[in-house]
Order: sequence, then C-alpha cells, then structure tokens
Amino acid sequence: MFDIGFGELLLIAVVALVVLGPERLPKAARFAGLWVRRARAQWYSVRAELERELEAEELKRNLQETQNQLRQAEATLRQEAEAARSGLDELRHQVEQDVRITDAGADNPADVPAHSPTLPAPDADAAPPAEPAEERDGPRHS
Repeated sequence: MFDIGFGELLLIAVVALVVLGPERLPKAARFAGLWVRRARAQWYSVRAELERELEAEELKRNLQETQNQLRQAEATLRQEAEAARSGLDELRHQVEQDVRITDAGADNPADVPAHSPTLPAPDADAAPPAEPAEERDGPRHS
C-alpha cells in the first residue's frame, strides 16, 4: 500500500524517540499499533463485504440467466407439443375419414384415396390367402 523502506522506518523511529522521549515511546508505539490493526481490520471487513455483494450479484445474474433459459425451453416445448397435437388431430381426422370411406362400402381399392393408411397397397408376389379346412374338405359330420 505505502512504499516505505527500512531506512525510512528507521528515520521515523529516531524522530519519534527524540520528540516523545524514551518514556512515552513504548506507549505511543502500542497506540500506533492498535490504530494500524483497527484500520487493517476495517479495511478487510469492507473488502469482504464488497466481495460478498459481488458474489451475490453474480449469483443473481446467473439465476436470471438460468430462469430465462428455462422459460425459452418451456416455450419451445409448448410449441412442439402444440405442433404434435395438431399433427395428431390431422392424423385422427384422416383415419376417421378413411374409416368412413371403408364403412360406406368402398370395396374396390380404386375407390379409396391413395393416402389411405387403412388399406395396404396390393402385393403382386403375395400368395392368395389360405382357405379354412372346412371349406376345402367340405363339412365334417361327427
């Protein structure tokens, strides 16, 4: 803090000895030491309080940033959930429409729109469905 060397301290001690005398010098040194300790303690106290305030301010700033990030994430999730809901609603509407078309008697696949997920596309390589045993062998009598 102060740039005082050993020679300067020695000069101050000699002047103090001449001015105060050998009787009052020890008392004055104790008194000066007490004031220096009090000044240092006060300085450290003020410094520690400033550091605490700076840390508290930094914590508040970090908390606000985190809250803003959480709000942004929540808004994004809400938007995505709404998009998913609308997509599900569209899909549900499409399925209901396809079910109505199927229930209305559209037995011919050409009558059903191409986007219909309820009827698979015909497979040319697929084998015809197997007939039940009763239809093949005729009715069984017991």
